[in-house]
Amino acid sequence: MVTIIGVVVLMVCVFGLAVLHGEMGPILAAAPHELFIILGSGIGGMLIGNSGDAVKGAVAGIGKIFKGPSFNKADYLATIFLVSKLMKVLKAEGAVALEAHIENPEASAIFGEFPKVLKEHALLHLITDTVRLMVVSQGNLDPMAVEDVMNLNIKTHHHGALQAADTLGTLAGALPALGIVACVLGVVKTMGAIDQPPTVLGALIGSALVGTFLGVFLAYGFFEPFSKRLAQIVNDEGEIYGVVKQIIIGTLNGHPMPLIIEAARVGISHHNQPSFAEVFDGMRG
Repeated sequence: MVTIIGVVVLMVCVFGLAVLHGEMGPILAAAPHELFIILGSGIGGMLIGNSGDAVKGAVAGIGKIFKGPSFNKADYLATIFLVSKLMKVLKAEGAVALEAHIENPEASAIFGEFPKVLKEHALLHLITDTVRLMVVSQGNLDPMAVEDVMNLNIKTHHHGALQAADTLGTLAGALPALGIVACVLGVVKTMGAIDQPPTVLGALIGSALVGTFLGVFLAYGFFEPFSKRLAQIVNDEGEIYGVVKQIIIGTLNGHPMPLIIEAARVGISHHNQPSFAEVFDGMRG
């Protein structure tokens, strides 16, 4: 919602007076072919400089910007409860008792209570792969070594998720220069019509300048903010992986479960952080 409000404010502040005074005609006349040059060449450059996955991520990322982060307070609570239940089985029955749950999570009674986690493949694999490591090692694991593996897993996922934001940022950086390219092409066209009357030359020069305007406007009004917002969302979503790590590593270190859960809870940003009562009343429930 905030992103949509921002887009409306941006458009009103930039184009509002021009619309009120009926001065949009020259801009609207030039905008289609100028946008074709600027956005077309920008997308072409983006395809040249990035992998297919990065480009797909950038396109999907624009939707995520308007939709917002994938995880909310309820999802953090569900993750805490799920991993805590798995660790309770680990402490009570040993790692082998978890094998059926992590080999087929869709059929697991524990995972079945938390369908949202089952849909988040990266989060699900962080949980199941780490527990699978415990199973095959028969519990003989150094907690610090497990933490190193989890940190590497989280870092790799986070780096991949940030590629989409970097791709949008690169596009934002290129658009002003591509706007100049469109403007230069318009000036070249104008020079070819130098013998025309001032009204014709004025229209051609105005059309060329629209290219510079649109390049700067799209870069700093849309794509650079898109890039920064998407990076914020990726960082926000990354906190849920830290919750999983905190509970698993705390359990392996033999810390009391209330301390483990509280450490996981306070590592969540305040806008998603469940209260102490919400977590511990839910655990008791």
